[in-house]
Amino acid sequence: MLPQRLKKTITDNPKKLSNLIDLVNLPSTVREFVGQSQISRLGCFMRVWSYIKENNLQDPNNKNVVNCDEKLRSILLGKPRVELAELPALIKLHFPKEPK
Repeated sequence: MLPQRLKKTITDNPKKLSNLIDLVNLPSTVREFVGQSQISRLGCFMRVWSYIKENNLQDPNNKNVVNCDEKLRSILLGKPRVELAELPALIKLHFPKEPK
């Protein structure tokens, strides 16, 4: 079951959903991190989030901050620390818009 807010977004603007779930050929750095040659933006974000949780990379004092290891730094522009709020934007940089 989808949350009400997500249902509204999908019905109001189906293109927004397609941008999240369309498979995209990945650049080499992200391909090495994810282990696939194609993935959706949403799938990539979910892989990054599970990697953060599995490796306990969230700051114990401030759960809104991620302390990046070398592997995570390779796809997050080399930043040593990233706030959770900027994580989707950093991942989105690897998924360029298709020309119309």
